[in-house]
Amino acid sequence: MIATTKKYETVKANEVTVWFKAASVNEFPKDGGACVKYKDLQIAVFNFTRLNKWYATQNLSPEKQEMVLSRGMIGDHKGIPMVACPLHKRIFSLEDGRNLNGDLEPIATYPVKILDGYVHIGFSH
Repeated sequence: MIATTKKYETVKANEVTVWFKAASVNEFPKDGGACVKYKDLQIAVFNFTRLNKWYATQNLSPEKQEMVLSRGMIGDHKGIPMVACPLHKRIFSLEDGRNLNGDLEPIATYPVKILDGYVHIGFSH
């Protein structure tokens, strides 16, 4: 299980070498998430329409090792956009992946940009 978690590493905007065209913006629920696959990774993409922002994280729950974060509820925790895991309700920052209500390791986050009506996710390889 540790090997699965290690596959996911945060990518900062200045580290992007590949912009993956994931899907049309219309394929994602408003104020919710959906999962896309890039190589052997499952990525949760969130359309946070209340903030007019898009976020991407690993889809893997670090505690339960299940691919479920894209089904989590998104919201605000003390001014920080967050997602709550649907299995254990642990919350993670959509901005930097920090666990906001516990001591779990952070989840990986990825840059997102919208071009010509399509969601693109940034990867470093």
